[in-house]
Amino acid sequence: MSRQRTFRSEAIVLRRFDFGEADRMLILYSREYGKIRALAKGARKPQTRKTGHVELFMRTNFLFAKGKNIDIVTQAELVEAYPSLREDLFRTTYAIYSLELVDGLTAEADRDVRKYELLANTLRWFEEAEEARLVARYFELHLLSLAGFQPQLFHCLSCGEAIEEQDQFFSVELGGLLCPGCREEDRQAQPISAPAIKVLRYLQTRSWDVVNSLHLRWELHAELEIVMHNYLRHVLERNLRSVDFLHRLRQETSFLNKGKE
Repeated sequence: MSRQRTFRSEAIVLRRFDFGEADRMLILYSREYGKIRALAKGARKPQTRKTGHVELFMRTNFLFAKGKNIDIVTQAELVEAYPSLREDLFRTTYAIYSLELVDGLTAEADRDVRKYELLANTLRWFEEAEEARLVARYFELHLLSLAGFQPQLFHCLSCGEAIEEQDQFFSVELGGLLCPGCREEDRQAQPISAPAIKVLRYLQTRSWDVVNSLHLRWELHAELEIVMHNYLRHVLERNLRSVDFLHRLRQETSFLNKGKE
């Protein structure tokens, strides 16, 4: 979709950083144009109307002016602020995690309305859902599918046989499951339990309205998180800062809770 001298799009702020004395550079994922970079002039001035509309995971209706090297934000009207995400540090971290994933799995001008709607919905689910970890796993699987990295969960990646309901192996290198007989194809493949496979399949193939009712044991949540984070680390070729922070936050919370016992 080509851009005129001025153009409008709803977008979510993925990243922002200070630029010059009073400006702010924004990395946005927009509904109409995909990931774009734009400059919000004067956004750091206390009196500007843009200030409250260009923060992380704000969903905003922007008016842009096409610049020679960088587009300029001329207007910003807030659509959804997701206020509850800012009141809970865990949910804030999960929201930032979703932004990092979209940023890492999309290229500039990568336009996909499905990704935009998935991200907007996920931020709302992080506000409302009882279990943020379930939202994160659902988001990961569906974003990976849209980005072309959908893990194979139904057939062995080596022999092609249907995966049976038993413990298997997950290969981050190959992008999915190996049956026990094909483990030699990737000696680094990690064990994965039959219940974990069942949940991943369910999350991958159902709508959020259906999977939202799932209640999983802590141990199963932990196993799913390890599998998905290892796979995403391989796909992105790096660790995400929000993942490290989330782990530290859990450790500190666990330590404080033990101190109260």
